[in-house]
Amino acid sequence: MTGSTQPPGPAFRAPPGTCDCHMHVYGPKDKYPVAPTTPFPVPDKGVSAYRRVMARLGIERVVVVQPTAYGDDNRCLLDAMDEFGPIARGVAVVTSDASDAELQRMTDLGVRGLRFHLLPGGVLPFEILATMADRVHGFGWHIQLQVDGRKLHQYSEVLKRLPCALVVDHTGKFLEPVTTDHPGYRALLDLVDSGRVWVKLSAPYETSKLGPPHYMDVGRMARGLIQAAPERMLWASNWPHPSALDDPPDEAMLMDLLRYWTEDDALTARILSTNPSALYGF
Repeated sequence: MTGSTQPPGPAFRAPPGTCDCHMHVYGPKDKYPVAPTTPFPVPDKGVSAYRRVMARLGIERVVVVQPTAYGDDNRCLLDAMDEFGPIARGVAVVTSDASDAELQRMTDLGVRGLRFHLLPGGVLPFEILATMADRVHGFGWHIQLQVDGRKLHQYSEVLKRLPCALVVDHTGKFLEPVTTDHPGYRALLDLVDSGRVWVKLSAPYETSKLGPPHYMDVGRMARGLIQAAPERMLWASNWPHPSALDDPPDEAMLMDLLRYWTEDDALTARILSTNPSALYGF
């Protein structure tokens, strides 16, 4: 870009097929009305802006996640996936009145998950999670869950019975990082041990009390999860960082942070490329 210098990319060289497993796309407010329930300011950050992140980090594939900004209106999500083309998969928000025809249409467009956001801004209640999991399982979807990890043990019996895969956001999204003997963290490890639960190692800046560069309190939990099930760990940027628009983290630093947590090049490459291929069907 004229008059600007692209900051350096990560020290870790991303392998072929590297996938960002959680990012959001936002568009003009006159085209995509903002839901009144959204907890964050809504930027205009579209596909073209994100492509610069891809080029800088070596990202080749992407999972577009429906943001809380649009509630269950998935038009911006689906338009972004269409613009990305076959390198994209999606995680949508659909309500219980969605028809099978609509679920099939979204599946054909690349949607592979249903998002349950059980924090402010979410629109789907936990009470319908099991019923919706039964429905979307037939279309090959998983459930993507964001909840305060300190409460995971309260939900774990329901989550263990889901017929489909479960993906837990943001290293469990413990709003207050906990020690590894906390019942919420032990419940997360127990879920991971089931063989059907994946975890996104992402957005440590949202919850860490110790901060960059290593977010040691979140990192302690991340390393325990990596040790428990390296084959079901995922990485994500959480771009454009809707909770931190005024002071967003450096995405290259976040990729290097994964390498710091794994302490292994081959394992880092597996989390960035091989694991998302298995879950999202690239």
